[in-house]
Amino acid sequence: MSIHRPAALLLAPLLLAACADRLDHLGRAPSMTPIDDPARQMEAAGVSMPMPERSMQLRQPASLWESDARGFLRDLRANKVGDIVTVVIEMSEQAQISNQTTRSRGANEAAGLPNLFGFENKLGAVFPNSVDKDKLVNMNSSSSSSGNGAVNRKEQIQLKVAAVVTEILPNGNLVIAGRQEMRVNYELRELRIAGVIRPQDITTRNTVSYEKIAEARIAYGGRGQITDLQQPRVGQQVLDAILPF
Repeated sequence: MSIHRPAALLLAPLLLAACADRLDHLGRAPSMTPIDDPARQMEAAGVSMPMPERSMQLRQPASLWESDARGFLRDLRANKVGDIVTVVIEMSEQAQISNQTTRSRGANEAAGLPNLFGFENKLGAVFPNSVDKDKLVNMNSSSSSSGNGAVNRKEQIQLKVAAVVTEILPNGNLVIAGRQEMRVNYELRELRIAGVIRPQDITTRNTVSYEKIAEARIAYGGRGQITDLQQPRVGQQVLDAILPF
């Protein structure tokens, strides 16, 4: 039996499973998700977040307030591991760079041997008869190169993302990290951010601007059908990486 038949039998269920979701709404509207317990959603299953150390709640006699309770008279800005802070990204940058380089060089070298202890008359025995002992070597070279380069970049991003305090450094600075995903049809947009902030840079509205994040790592991209169409095929990327020309 040919080896192609078992391979086809193994690939057939995979192909059918990949097409099942699209075939579900062939000629009609996509089916809606049944109402179910939100805690059973795949996105919410197994959520694990950094949490602050538990502290003992102390109650004062004849007092309605707990010493560790959040209240309207207390600073509600993020200051502990597990707290959430909103990062405001309002980026409007523009850069223009233009470079031009021109280089040229010329050289001419000549050498002769009119006298060499009388042996210059013997050159005809070694070299052709038409050799001129006054112009034995005559070399010249020239090279030139020119290059032009220009960069015209303009970026404008306006986003907000909630980040979680993951660590408190010894100097009191806060390490934050956050991720936001949004899927529209078959395209998934993802926003990631991480860095270090100072507690005093957090506003009273519990927000911090992106330019105040040290070692900031901000990534905004996506994946899906549209992104796949905009990327070269894997084989083409491999050839681009290994071909020297």
